[in-house]
Amino acid sequence: MATEEKMKTLAEHTYGTWRAQKGWKKPIYIKDAEGVYFFDDTGKRYIDFSSQLMCSNIGHKNKVIIDAIVKQAQQLPYIGPVFAQDALQSATEALLTVMPSQLSKFFFSTSGTEANEAALTIIRQYKSPSYKVISRYHSYHGATVAGISFTGDPRRVFAERYRLTIGGILYAPDAYCYRCPFGLKYGTCGIQCAEYVDYMIKEEGNVAAVIVEPVVGTNGRIVPPPEYFPRLRKICDENDVLLVCDEVMSGWYRTGPAFAVQNWGVVPDIMTTAKGCTCAYTPVGITATTQKIAAHFEEQPLMHGHTYAFHPLCLSAVAPAVSELKKVVDSGLPARVSKHLEKRLYELQDRHICIGDARGIGHFWGLEIVKNRKTKERFNVKADKFFKPLMTDRLLAEALKIGLFMQDWYDTLIIAPPLIITEAQVDEGIALLDEVLKIADKECVQTDVPGERSSAAYKKATKAEDK
Repeated sequence: MATEEKMKTLAEHTYGTWRAQKGWKKPIYIKDAEGVYFFDDTGKRYIDFSSQLMCSNIGHKNKVIIDAIVKQAQQLPYIGPVFAQDALQSATEALLTVMPSQLSKFFFSTSGTEANEAALTIIRQYKSPSYKVISRYHSYHGATVAGISFTGDPRRVFAERYRLTIGGILYAPDAYCYRCPFGLKYGTCGIQCAEYVDYMIKEEGNVAAVIVEPVVGTNGRIVPPPEYFPRLRKICDENDVLLVCDEVMSGWYRTGPAFAVQNWGVVPDIMTTAKGCTCAYTPVGITATTQKIAAHFEEQPLMHGHTYAFHPLCLSAVAPAVSELKKVVDSGLPARVSKHLEKRLYELQDRHICIGDARGIGHFWGLEIVKNRKTKERFNVKADKFFKPLMTDRLLAEALKIGLFMQDWYDTLIIAPPLIITEAQVDEGIALLDEVLKIADKECVQTDVPGERSSAAYKKATKAEDK
């Protein structure tokens, strides 16, 4: 079939995700991918500046991972979750080498969404009769009923409209220094974003858990101030509430250490992750708990499971992915390139008045696009998503035309390249992004107010530790 015929078939018979279907008529048809690049049916090359959905952490076409998957497909492509098998054994052993030692009991599913669904089951069974869960407004935790209920971003609003959410979920303000929900400034704020969670727990009652992304993913790449997580951990302990960290996007060395929360020396009671655990070569989700939680289910049944839990073909990618990630990290390449990426993004901010805030850590960055730096007026707000043309979508469309692929949300560009990217390849992507940002600059209010760098508090703290 010609590509045009194939796209017509797909447009007529498959759903495009998170979109009105009229936007799924002529998607780019991809034929190949390797390293930090992928290629369409015309042979055009695109640099992958967001690791697809922030999941291709090791890049495309890693032979070690592919060979492991092929071997498993030939040996045992499927067996039910009631059985033990080699892929499960190797995946479990690999996790024990990288997970915080306190998190040593695992449930394997097939996505980050399912990992959070399993977390809710565990939370509510373990903490019964307490059942409420506190999430945050700038969050995304998945598309199932539990995941979308945990979620704070606009998708949850639509799910509520169609009665697709569960009760008992509350939302706290974010550790969002650029737009502090309390109108305070870091240094004199008393970390009010954490203290308010303590207030919520005490006022609500029946709170079982707090779920957070250590570095906010889809909704802004928001890096918290250094005091935030130690204080949140203490608040949860003082109130006998579980701390759950969603490391689906921020995990697997994307921010430096294996998991983002380790930047602040904190261990959660439950950790959920996916994406980078196989670098997206197969679909795997992981829900990890402490042995204290696991002990509860020695006598009580765990009321959770599904056909593809502990799927051997999926799990076959975990051990080689962990091994390959460690090799790349041990080479020093990600640590070196992350500093270069930071420098180049700050240079972009200095040249483009549309960048209000540049923030991030490691290979996980966001550029918040604004119309007016002085007032922080956005081009678009949450309510515009799905219904009005977005400036960030315009920028992405123009970027694709010149061979640059990025993800965005309604006001932020996502810069999260694979960990194997080199300085030269970073420069290649930055040069393309430099051209694209001129589109937004032309519609900005002219101002000599400098852009902000709200990750500065984190960087200041880590530099002090290094000394």
